[in-house]
Amino acid sequence: MDLLDEALENWEFAREGVIDEVSIFADKDLAFRPAAGSRTAAELVFHILISGALMSGELSREDGDFRRKSYDALLKEHGRGIHPGRTRRALGAALRKTHRAGARKIRTAGEVHMLQQIRRFDGKLGTRLAWMHHGIGHEEYHRAQLALYSRIIGKTPALTRKIEG
Repeated sequence: MDLLDEALENWEFAREGVIDEVSIFADKDLAFRPAAGSRTAAELVFHILISGALMSGELSREDGDFRRKSYDALLKEHGRGIHPGRTRRALGAALRKTHRAGARKIRTAGEVHMLQQIRRFDGKLGTRLAWMHHGIGHEEYHRAQLALYSRIIGKTPALTRKIEG
């Protein structure tokens, strides 16, 4: 297994964790918002979807650069065509579909490409592979938010259920 395989496996594990957390919610609970100004559970999933598409899209581009457009413009560009629906089943399907598409882009770009530098959101240079790990961490951050949301509505998060058996 090479570095790219490891990173892709890590992303798949993170994405499957998000899908597991989404499966805890009843469809009506996907509209839960813990406080004014925060995202609903469904909005968090949509953010994960378009952020993952942005990550894989920009990292796999030959001219990839996280500052070539504004953050919002990059999200819009890479999020085109992502319409996840409003049910946990539809969100899970969208999470699987976008992950497959993103992983395919990155695998096609290849390990040597992923070891090249890219300009990050902060303007500094870093390897594409390191920035992929940043994107995976971002996804895990939002997975944790979904787990907290499930706790707030009185459910046990998916990862806790797995650990408890």
